[in-house]
Amino acid sequence: MAKERVYIYKQYERFWHWTQAFLVLFLALTGFEVHGSFSFFGFEAAADLHNKAAWAFIILTVFTIFWHFTTGEWRQYLPTTKNLKAQAEYYIFGIFRNAPHPTRKTVLVKLNPLQRLVYLSLKILVFPVMVFSGLAYMFYRYQSNGSIQSFELASLEKIAWAHTLGAYILVAFVIVHVYLITTGHTISSNLKAMITGWEEIESDVDDTSQNQDPLKPQKKVISEIPEPGKEDLKKNNFPPNPSKKT
Repeated sequence: MAKERVYIYKQYERFWHWTQAFLVLFLALTGFEVHGSFSFFGFEAAADLHNKAAWAFIILTVFTIFWHFTTGEWRQYLPTTKNLKAQAEYYIFGIFRNAPHPTRKTVLVKLNPLQRLVYLSLKILVFPVMVFSGLAYMFYRYQSNGSIQSFELASLEKIAWAHTLGAYILVAFVIVHVYLITTGHTISSNLKAMITGWEEIESDVDDTSQNQDPLKPQKKVISEIPEPGKEDLKKNNFPPNPSKKT
């Protein structure tokens, strides 16, 4: 399969990706310290840094939602069942057998079917739960008219469980995501693409892999062209092959 170098990840897309990655890891670090899992910054400093990072994450998310809808990139996350089973089989079995990828990345279709489902779930389920449960933590008690008021919540326990569960889901996602980064055509190709924006993707020269079973070894078809005989050489004025004796 021929490959071509394509500018696939735009500048803001890369900025959003790396900034979000840093904020998620920093929020996990400070959040687990607030939970008492370990001590690094100190409880008070960790809580303050966690809140500031949370606001930075919210601001980044707002700008990114605007970017997605103004550029049409939101379409990248529309779920599809096409090749979904083949993609799952590729990750479970095919990737260890050096099978061809069942879907082909393009500028307009950057995500495979499983990535679409996972990223869409993060955007509409996990991230909103984390944001709103975090805001409930921040403003559960607030000052009003010289006195401390609080939301009419029976307990923060359910909110705490939801926030912590979301944190574990994000940590698990990061671990799997880092592993899958290494599964490109080279161990660092996916990482380089998200740094530079340029990636080598399969060209349109041979598109037969879209309909092939990722679990079956593929056969290379080489068309054999018969060597022209003497009469053909004379007729078409081809020079004789110097490696052969006449």
